Amino acid sequence: MLDVTAHVNALTDKVHDMLGTKSRLLVGIAGAPGSGKSTLASEVARRLNVQKVPTVVVPMDGFHLDNAILDARGLRSRKGAPETFDSDGFVHAIRRLHNGGEVIFPAFDRARDISIAGAVSVPADCAVVVVEGNYLLFDEAPWNTLPQYWDISARLEVPMPEIRARIIQRWLSHNLSRAAATRRAESNDIPNAQRVMARSLPADLALSMGRDL
Repeated sequence: MLDVTAHVNALTDKVHDMLGTKSRLLVGIAGAPGSGKSTLASEVARRLNVQKVPTVVVPMDGFHLDNAILDARGLRSRKGAPETFDSDGFVHAIRRLHNGGEVIFPAFDRARDISIAGAVSVPADCAVVVVEGNYLLFDEAPWNTLPQYWDISARLEVPMPEIRARIIQRWLSHNLSRAAATRRAESNDIPNAQRVMARSLPADLALSMGRDL
């Protein structure tokens, strides 16, 4: 299991230090596929909501392009790479979050491999939005315009062997064979992870996300 307590403490402490400085804080949690972004984001939101700080998690993955579009562009086998997302749409939505008011986001259903429109609501009075995704601190356009919007940014750092093991396990959990899971990880997810690591922008917090044995 991942022990994220120390990182939850670090992020929530920073949030509390900044509460009241503006009407809404945006927390960006970035990292390679399989680095633990979703786990950390959900635990940060859970902690803040228990502490009576209204918080919503917004996953970047809702902006996956539909498989039909990827097929038409010859990108289906690269799904998850930066060019397989509606990156401009995501940047626009984050800008709206930054400007305040209610914003509705899509969510990604991994089991069905589709994005669901209108699935995540960020109310106008939401004090903290925790955004998680591979490319939130990625030094390629238009992703590299995002850091200006993060009030707090965190980058998860996980050794590549651990990333590989987690990604393979993810595909195994979707009922792929060991060979198919390994092939899918090594042909696409691992190159994406390497690309994220190679082109990462600075973060307020660099967090090691190893496995608690």
